[in-house]
Amino acid sequence: MICSSSLHVSGSGTRNSPSPPSSEASDEPVRKIKASPQLNRWSRARTIRSGRKLDRSTSTESLLTKSGSLPVRSQPEIESLLLPMSPPNNKRDSRSSSSDDEKEGNGGGIPIFILSDGTGWTAEHAVNAALGQFDYCLIDGVCPVNTHLFSGIDDVDKLMEIIKQAAKERAMVVYTLAEPSMAQSAKQACQHWGVASNDILGPLTDAIAGHLGVSPSGLSRWAPERQKTPLSEEYFRRIEAVEFTIKQDDGALPRNLDMADIVLTGVSRTGKTPLSIYLAQKGYKVANVPIVMNVDLPKTLFEVNPEKVFALTINPVVLQSIRRARAKTLGLNGELKSNYWDMDYVKEELEYAGKIFAQNPVWPVIEVTAKAIEETAVIVLRLYHDRKNRCSMPRISKRY
Repeated sequence: MICSSSLHVSGSGTRNSPSPPSSEASDEPVRKIKASPQLNRWSRARTIRSGRKLDRSTSTESLLTKSGSLPVRSQPEIESLLLPMSPPNNKRDSRSSSSDDEKEGNGGGIPIFILSDGTGWTAEHAVNAALGQFDYCLIDGVCPVNTHLFSGIDDVDKLMEIIKQAAKERAMVVYTLAEPSMAQSAKQACQHWGVASNDILGPLTDAIAGHLGVSPSGLSRWAPERQKTPLSEEYFRRIEAVEFTIKQDDGALPRNLDMADIVLTGVSRTGKTPLSIYLAQKGYKVANVPIVMNVDLPKTLFEVNPEKVFALTINPVVLQSIRRARAKTLGLNGELKSNYWDMDYVKEELEYAGKIFAQNPVWPVIEVTAKAIEETAVIVLRLYHDRKNRCSMPRISKRY
């Protein structure tokens, strides 16, 4: 369960005190759930990191019964699970009165709880994409944010426990819950306790269901019922692509370039290998060929279909800094003279590569400076599929 330094449930005071159960409810059987050691350890760690003293005497007394478990009504309706904690009477006043505690408990950041019944990959990436719109204040520390991922949520009791913690910390809750009843429980609990929330998966699933005219399964991707299905052809295609790409890394086995779906080429440290692996995980067989001055390129690079070759280039100043950092990780002495990160050599090598690109105008040249691997991959795949589907290609021979 959650320690009292992060959540006050038992009612020595009047605020947030539990409403007394009715006589009818008292006759119902009481089910006990085990305490959540993971969430308890997480809350304790946050308290210690914030510099506050951990109140061990009351950390569990306010939450647990003498038997070490929290009684929860077995009534299926979500309203019965909402009784242990009443919503705040005045949202603005309660926020202002506990703002200091929230800043301490969250390390000075605004908390966002990410909830999922699976791995949480979808919700986490959606939140990170949205936070990218606030770089101007996140980088300067004007509005610091702390995100916390809770994955594998498979029952309502655990869901309620986390949302109660979010209510205490004034956190926003973002969730992807495939089962409609779980998603509805999260929505009602957030409304009851005044927690800002956003359902990422539900509205899109409903829209697709309406468009297809069929009902969704309501199962998470990793549900046991879905794991019983045999592995798909796509899965084996991705495995084969990853194995092929690893064997073809850094110009190895150039005789197999014609078997690749995509061929990447460019000077050292332009991101060929990580881009290759990223594309391979999407099911594309990728080979990459480095361009090094005074080293002949394999003939097969110019014999394969030029429409599947993609050239990578980068700003020389950025390339020099990347190569210098790479040399340090390899333990090379900074005083040792090396052409690898010498600016004149870097410029000369980029010019040498540029001449090769000019001699092969069908190869699109992609500028990778300040681009994430995902951004470069989007460009490569867009051009790849445009060519494969024989779309008009007015952008060929230009930089991207």
